[in-house]
Amino acid sequence: MPNSEATQVDVIIPAYNAARYLPTAIESVIAQTFQSWTIVLVNDGSTDNIDEVIAPFLAKLGARLKYIKQPKSGVSAARNTAIRNSSAKLLAILDADDLWLPCRLQESVECLRDRPEVGLSYGFNTRISPQGEVLDTFDRRQKHGEGWVAPYLYMRKIDLPSPTITFRRECIDAVGGFDESLTVTEDRDLWLRIALRYQVALIPKVIAHYRTSPQSATTDPNRMLKSQLQFVEKHYGSPGCGMLARRVALGRIYKQRAEALAMRGQPGDALMSALRALAYDPCDIGNLRTAGSLLLRRIGFNR
Repeated sequence: MPNSEATQVDVIIPAYNAARYLPTAIESVIAQTFQSWTIVLVNDGSTDNIDEVIAPFLAKLGARLKYIKQPKSGVSAARNTAIRNSSAKLLAILDADDLWLPCRLQESVECLRDRPEVGLSYGFNTRISPQGEVLDTFDRRQKHGEGWVAPYLYMRKIDLPSPTITFRRECIDAVGGFDESLTVTEDRDLWLRIALRYQVALIPKVIAHYRTSPQSATTDPNRMLKSQLQFVEKHYGSPGCGMLARRVALGRIYKQRAEALAMRGQPGDALMSALRALAYDPCDIGNLRTAGSLLLRRIGFNR
């Protein structure tokens, strides 16, 4: 890979009704220590004042900001539109309500340099509230989080936070873009397809902030379940994604669903989901703990 001065990175930003946060996201790109970037921003049918918000940046950045408008088609379609309109060999993901630390691109470029076997890099991140307050930080190495990680992505044993992801264009040429039929797990789906062909590298630093949202699709347990099951069945039979891995993945999916339903005040449904998780993967101590805790609460509730 050429040196960082000769490397160009295209920043992929999908935006839907994100005018409130978009300036912060763009400013975080402008503040990067690595300056060989172009932003490809896709307005995915927004109905807010995004055009007004983006106008000063268009004037300031000129050709370094490509602004594309399309009818509302979903985040995967918006990202795919951005990728089709990009030209750099490296692509970095940034959603319109997230933001980067100034070192983000430099660290990503350095991580991929002279490592053609690595198709995708990621780093640590923090979660922030809609108001920008830090909620928690994920800065510990994940077991099996580097190298050939595809089975662990499939089993949901590792997570790769989207605002920290950089991947090579050749990966898209090899495996295709984001699956537009998936409404929630589209990120994990693409990372897995890349990980089946390339190694994954970790940047052991916090390089981005992920903003939580009460309107996020991930807060809808039924929508989450549908897409997660679709993902599991889509990749079942891929290398490392056999019967045992499928049971582990389903166990983790139903455990997550149980926890989400409990938070929503649906203890009966939560318990049923936890018991299902335990049936799929009785060897996972986390499934046993979740089912046991919910069962004890349920018994106490019924007295």
